[in-house]
Amino acid sequence: MAGVTWRQHWTALAGVAVLLGALAVWLWIAGASAHHAWAAATACRPVGSADCQDLAAAFNRTWDTMSIPAVLLQMVPALIGAFTGVPVLARELETGTFRFAWTQGFARRRWVQAKLVALASVLTLAGAAFGALVSWGFQPFSALGNQDLGLYGNSPLVGQFSLLDVTFPAWTLTAFAVGALVGMLIRRVVPAIAATLAAYAGLAITAAALLRERYLPALVTSNPNVPGTAWITGQWWTKDGRFAFAGNPPSSLVGQFCDFPQSGVSKTDGGLSGAAPAPAPTIPECLAPHGYVQWTSYQPASRLWPFQWIEGGWLLALSVLLIAATIWLVHRRAT
Repeated sequence: MAGVTWRQHWTALAGVAVLLGALAVWLWIAGASAHHAWAAATACRPVGSADCQDLAAAFNRTWDTMSIPAVLLQMVPALIGAFTGVPVLARELETGTFRFAWTQGFARRRWVQAKLVALASVLTLAGAAFGALVSWGFQPFSALGNQDLGLYGNSPLVGQFSLLDVTFPAWTLTAFAVGALVGMLIRRVVPAIAATLAAYAGLAITAAALLRERYLPALVTSNPNVPGTAWITGQWWTKDGRFAFAGNPPSSLVGQFCDFPQSGVSKTDGGLSGAAPAPAPTIPECLAPHGYVQWTSYQPASRLWPFQWIEGGWLLALSVLLIAATIWLVHRRAT
């Protein structure tokens, strides 16, 4: 079966190798540039000199090189799953060759089980290697304290959370399992590819928008100085201990209780005394005397890797269930 699997799917595996190889070359070049710029910027002394500021600006520009293409990497697991998972069964069923393949020495269940497990293992290992390279490439930006759960952006919808060591191979495996099951159900390659891409997109958006922030209970605080690396999951206000409103306070409320000086000049003396004006209060500070308290729920950056393992775990369990369902359908329904 190993030989049969290779002969039937070597073109798809070669396509995956070319895709990941090309992306790996780009990531290696961009990541090496970011690492070099980071090392030069952190070693520069004195920190406030013009040369050091230029080196810091050069490092910041490397983020632009990596961040925009990284968004496109979110599509890679879906493409791998659609073009390697779907044809495993859909091609045989669409062309009718399953009538010959499933009457050979291997029973149909062993036939599909051997193919699915072999291909899933190869793709997962390739995804793990690529995810490790992604983590290495973005490591300098993590060192800056930007390692929030969205990873380089407070929203996991646009961050690189699903591209790291654990989640990238997990999402690749899940996409493959979804493709195999959809191919078995639809039994035609092109419609099954479209359905797989749609199903993967729905699952990824659901995980990022609804599930991920609930992996662990969020921390809640009334301290306005929430760490900048935290993933803010919600903000609301209370008045005298009761819920008042969510999000930002209404402008009418701010205008009623918050009197901010213009241009930093004190209203009492117009700046004639020469004394430095007092710093303007923040909105939570000026509303606090009137009974308003701002509350924030957030996930700290220290939970990045626990969240990685949680997401990788449930994706692995889902993949096993999908592959098991595919094998069961082949055994029971594919006649």
